[in-house]
Amino acid sequence: MAKKKEIIPIGKRIRRARLGKKISLDMMANETGLSKEMIKKIEGGKQRPSVGTLLQISRTLHIDSSFLLKEQDDTIAARSKAYTQRTDNYAYTPLTPGAQNKHLKAFRIVVEAQSSHDGVGFQHEGEEFVYVLAGDVEVQVGDHINSLKEGDSLHFNSGVKHDLRNTGEKSAELIVVVYAP
Repeated sequence: MAKKKEIIPIGKRIRRARLGKKISLDMMANETGLSKEMIKKIEGGKQRPSVGTLLQISRTLHIDSSFLLKEQDDTIAARSKAYTQRTDNYAYTPLTPGAQNKHLKAFRIVVEAQSSHDGVGFQHEGEEFVYVLAGDVEVQVGDHINSLKEGDSLHFNSGVKHDLRNTGEKSAELIVVVYAP
């Protein structure tokens, strides 16, 4: 009988990698721009990090982002559920399998109606492209708010603090492409 794989929560994987590399919370905070409190919440499983935050963390820890972005359980059932509910109110699906060591990653994102990601805005080195497949969203880049509807797109410097909100009455579906040098 095959031994069932242990599923290690993402926060524990981050904590193990950070401690294994002897990176302090202070150093992690300075390298990612996240507060120590936020890092503790992520590591403790109390806050679900966005994909952008996971990319920042993996860069800081010098680990392949796939270690954090993929499910540890590789059964067919687990793979079919992979990448959903990575953050509160968001579901992510990677569109670039095998891009672990690449700078460009694409995702299909579904954002629940009238919702936004809890916590701080996103900010990570590189660029981001958003294309709205369905729904109405606002993408705030710095102090500027961009209102997008089905068929609209936006390209911006992801090093500027940004956030995404679904302003519509139904779930919004987007294609988001992140370039991280």
